[in-house]
Amino acid sequence: MHTLSEKNVEKAFFISPVVDMEKIILTMMTRENVTEKMLREEKEIVTNSGEILSWQYLCYVRENPIEWRVPTHILYGEKDFLTSPATMKNFAEKIGATLTVIPGGEHFLHTPEQMQILDKRLKKFFEEEILCKST
Repeated sequence: MHTLSEKNVEKAFFISPVVDMEKIILTMMTRENVTEKMLREEKEIVTNSGEILSWQYLCYVRENPIEWRVPTHILYGEKDFLTSPATMKNFAEKIGATLTVIPGGEHFLHTPEQMQILDKRLKKFFEEEILCKST
C-alpha cells in the first residue's frame, strides 16, 4: 500500500492485507522478550524462529503510516494470525473499504471453500469494473 500511495490507482482488492506492521513487530518483540531499548541498542535481533527484528524497520513503519484513499474491497479470514478482526475492521472503516470476512479463514486462504469465496468476490469486483467502464 505504501508503494502505491503516490500512484493513480482507481480501485483495489486486498486479500489478507497486513495493515498494522507496527503491531506485528511489537507482538513479536513481546513474544521474544525484546524491549525497544534492547532493539535500539542491538539494531537487529534474530528471533527464536529465525526472523529478524530490526530497529530501522520499526522506525520506518512508525514514520510512514499507511495513507490510502482508493476505493477498496478487503477479503479477510476471521482467524488471520497476523491481523486481529478488530484491527482489520478499524482499518476498513478508516479507509472506507468494504470488508468480507471469511468464517474460519486464516491469513493464507487455501481451502476449496475459501478459494470459491475468493473467486466469487474477484469475479464480482471485475464485473463491476467492466460495467463502470462501459457506461
